[in-house]
Amino acid sequence: MLPTDELLSHLGPSLLLLLQLQLLLPPASAFFPNIWSLLAAPGSITHQDLTEEAALNVTLQLFLEQPPPGRPPLRLEDFLGRTLLADNLFAAYFGPGSPSRRFRAALGEVSRANAAQDFLPTSRNDPDLHFDAERLGQGRTRLVGALGETVVAARALDHTLARQRLGAALHALQDFYSHSNWVELGKQQPHPHLLWPRQGLRNVAQVGDPTCSDCEGLSCPGNLLGFTLLTSGYFGTHPSKPPGKCSHGGHFDQSSSQPPRGGINKDSTSPGFSPHHMLHLQAANLALLASIQAFSLLRSRLGDRGFSRLLDITPASSLSFVLDTTGSMGEEINAAKIQARHIVEQRRGGPMEPTHYVLVPFHDPGFGPVFTTSDPDSFWQQLNEIHALGGGDEPEMCLSALELALLHTPPLSDIFVFTDASPKDAFLTNRVESLTQERRCRVTFLVTEDPSRVQGRPRREVLSPLRFEPYEAVALASGGEVIFTKDQYIRDVAAIVGDSVANLVTLPLEPPVVVPERPLVFSVDGLLQKVTVRIHGEVSSFWIRNPAGVSQGQEEGEGPLGHTRRFGQFWMVSMNDPLQTGTWEIQVTAKGTPRVRVQAQTSLDFLFHFGIPMEDGPHPGLYPLTQPVAGLQTQLLVEVTGLGSRRNPGDPLPHFSHIVLRGVPHGAELGRVPLEPMGPRERGLLAASLPPTLLSTAGPFSLELIGQDGVGQGLHRAAPQPCAVAPVLLEVRCQRKVRLRLERTGPAAPPLTGPPPQLSGPSGFLAPGTEALLSLRIASFSGPQDLDLRTSVNPSFALTSNLSRVRLEQNESAWGCLWLKVPDTAASDSVVMVTVTAIDREASTVSPTHAFLRLLVLGAAPQDQLPDPVLTTTSPAFHLSTLVTPGRAGGGLVGNPWWGTVGAVQLLLGLASW
Repeated sequence: MLPTDELLSHLGPSLLLLLQLQLLLPPASAFFPNIWSLLAAPGSITHQDLTEEAALNVTLQLFLEQPPPGRPPLRLEDFLGRTLLADNLFAAYFGPGSPSRRFRAALGEVSRANAAQDFLPTSRNDPDLHFDAERLGQGRTRLVGALGETVVAARALDHTLARQRLGAALHALQDFYSHSNWVELGKQQPHPHLLWPRQGLRNVAQVGDPTCSDCEGLSCPGNLLGFTLLTSGYFGTHPSKPPGKCSHGGHFDQSSSQPPRGGINKDSTSPGFSPHHMLHLQAANLALLASIQAFSLLRSRLGDRGFSRLLDITPASSLSFVLDTTGSMGEEINAAKIQARHIVEQRRGGPMEPTHYVLVPFHDPGFGPVFTTSDPDSFWQQLNEIHALGGGDEPEMCLSALELALLHTPPLSDIFVFTDASPKDAFLTNRVESLTQERRCRVTFLVTEDPSRVQGRPRREVLSPLRFEPYEAVALASGGEVIFTKDQYIRDVAAIVGDSVANLVTLPLEPPVVVPERPLVFSVDGLLQKVTVRIHGEVSSFWIRNPAGVSQGQEEGEGPLGHTRRFGQFWMVSMNDPLQTGTWEIQVTAKGTPRVRVQAQTSLDFLFHFGIPMEDGPHPGLYPLTQPVAGLQTQLLVEVTGLGSRRNPGDPLPHFSHIVLRGVPHGAELGRVPLEPMGPRERGLLAASLPPTLLSTAGPFSLELIGQDGVGQGLHRAAPQPCAVAPVLLEVRCQRKVRLRLERTGPAAPPLTGPPPQLSGPSGFLAPGTEALLSLRIASFSGPQDLDLRTSVNPSFALTSNLSRVRLEQNESAWGCLWLKVPDTAASDSVVMVTVTAIDREASTVSPTHAFLRLLVLGAAPQDQLPDPVLTTTSPAFHLSTLVTPGRAGGGLVGNPWWGTVGAVQLLLGLASW
């Protein structure tokens, strides 16, 4: 690692100048207000602000130093005095309209992992992770360790885990400037040794050194004693505050009422939260510079290409194939090869070249191994070595292979499955459905059913005509589709692979499914390009009509609206640009239920996630969820991407007013929820409170974003995947990696009834020959639940649990432990996925709830990577019953505060005690 002076020089004079100009601006201009912080402490600069601002600055530096191929280089002066926005950076570097959706999603992962340090039970109670209680050396060790883990995970291509560890590292780094007295000591630059572990922290206050005087009021500007030693405040009751020491301070700090009263934190602009609120901006400035140093350090360690993959600094998607390799699949495999070669050759060296390639073969009875790479030539070579050979009878292990692909495919990606057989492992259907939504990956099945060769493929039993329903269920849950075709058409139908990698959005249809003698309606706005209509089924006729009344039928070839191609029962109409804006109609006459899908290219899209408002801690915030939970007050958070892609540069920004929620698949409207803008409009951050009636609805629902462009024309976007309300809150966490096996009183010990163990250690990392302790929590907020709990792990490591069944009343929770044994033969840098499933014993119609935990088996530490001491320390065996839960409730710059009415939720969740 580089010392701080070298880090600062690595930033380059141009970026340092930009930073200096930005830091002199007023707070509202220099930092983007966090959508939650505005409700808690207006004007505060938050962890999310600092993280995103630092990432944007280093991304701009990368763009300045690496001119885009075929485009003029960026000029620093074009960005001076302007708020940095991801959309603007991508448009300047990759070209107008280049989508920043994946980049912003990656930043969101880092930012949420950062803020979660104040909420997760494995981190909120640990003073080492917040530089509290004068544990400055220990905090620096954990900080450096988390950055090292980020590098390890990124080099292993597990960028999800890398972003989680990066968020944790940045949280601690930023907390140092808010929780210590570095600012009060008059320092104008970040600490020179905080990221440089070989240098000790000097002039640190010792246990017997008094540091604070008593302060009666909320604001304590002069309570630090006159000394030059480095210190930090104590929070809560663990560890207890020694006489004469400073407190963290604020309403929720129990130690601040013990002499000396008051505190020294600079977390916010509110004296109720922060006794040194008057120094908040100075602390934030140094935290921003330190965060830029950390990002720059990662860039130097990973290289520009590795750093870009870490933050998904690209408009391009990944390319992920799941291939049936049995002897009957020759045409399908050749079609996949042709499409892959076309994509690689057409996009090589350009902004839309895929950044990640995944290939998983399967047959009967096996599947895998998975092949992942960022090198297109290596991917092509691996794909070219696959041939259709042998294989068993139908069905086959398709869903097992798809699950393996989902573990290794980046979020927001498309996965394509080529097969001619039904799944042998249909029992995985619900789990794979949930995993597609957790990963937000869209799955498209291309299934060849050729009656002419049915006799040539052995089948062990008479197969049900419903045998492909698992594919339909996974496609519906992921926002994908199942396309049935024949051998002679597969090469043409497979062209949708290239189209999907081009960042298509699916336009919502009304109604979403074909109804006899009723047209399907969709809206076209001026920001859509290359609209394609796909119709699949036993179609006798169809027509498409534009807002002016011009129609085009099913005749192949060029028509007044676009070009029509037919491949058996699959129709594709490529509409002519520019399209007339307004309401379009499609009328289909067919036998059975045909499928219609309308897709288009656009940079105007949106991301979303859910959260629960929390008040039980020093930083009211939003606890993140992957899906709503029945009975909990839930917020929907929307981030609009591509707001800068207006038809005319002078047009006002688009405005979005509400979200429409519809049942899936039939499209019944469940409600309309108004959206409230949070922060500057150019950020595109919106929030809504989901209605209680929705949270009691069984079945999936879709989200549709409704608004207007700058000239008053309608805008309509749909989320790529449906959502579902989970009947219970189910969470699994990694607690600790140990060298020796944990001691237990028995293999079937009952669930523990006290608070669970609070164990410090690296989150998400394993080593061969060790056992990992995982914590499990399940809670019900909507009524009594009688649940079976099932666990699984991929790959098949030994996994045991002390909790297999639980009965819960409303507002009651239970927790248990899982023990994961990592064999000595575990492959280094391999991804491990632990799944916990809760199944209602009484309501068979209720979908199971799944919780997923990604872990990474560590390889040997690289020579330039300092190992985290926690990773190499042998932990003694212990009895769980002897552990004591610390009492700290969190701390740090305001993570993502949402100052709202929570009622009993803060007690029911009990995040400080499980």
